Amino acid sequence: MIEIERKFLVISNGYKKEASNKTRITQGFLNTHKQRTVRVRLKGDEGFLTVKGPSTDDGLKRFEWETPISDKDAKSLLNLCELGVIAKIRYEVPVKNHIFEVDEFLGDNIGLIVAEVELQSENETFEKPDWLGEEVTGDIKYYNSQISKNPYCNWDK
Repeated sequence: MIEIERKFLVISNGYKKEASNKTRITQGFLNTHKQRTVRVRLKGDEGFLTVKGPSTDDGLKRFEWETPISDKDAKSLLNLCELGVIAKIRYEVPVKNHIFEVDEFLGDNIGLIVAEVELQSENETFEKPDWLGEEVTGDIKYYNSQISKNPYCNWDK
């Protein structure tokens, strides 16, 4: 239940032609406390409820628990979420032994594209595709819970 992942900005659309899957995601937060977040997600027609704990200082690891819920329940819970529900398109991009999840944000976050890769250990090596840009692992402003409160359209770029 410990998630280890690294997060990067994306600098080109090259990931689109390499993607094996593309899904629309709508997600909101029932709680965005810094010690825990509770997220409701509708991924395509599948619902999920996720609890995340605080990140390590470097942002690389954190507790994550997730369970599937019905799409009906997810839609109902999304109506109870804090302001700032997020919409995005997720591309799953295989690169050697890893799958990069590239999120292309919509709405107030249009223009923001972030890739994450989940790892088995903190020191695990992985190939970085040429569309991968600056690493933002641990930069709190790129956490979805923070993007929901301070959307990309409000950032100084």
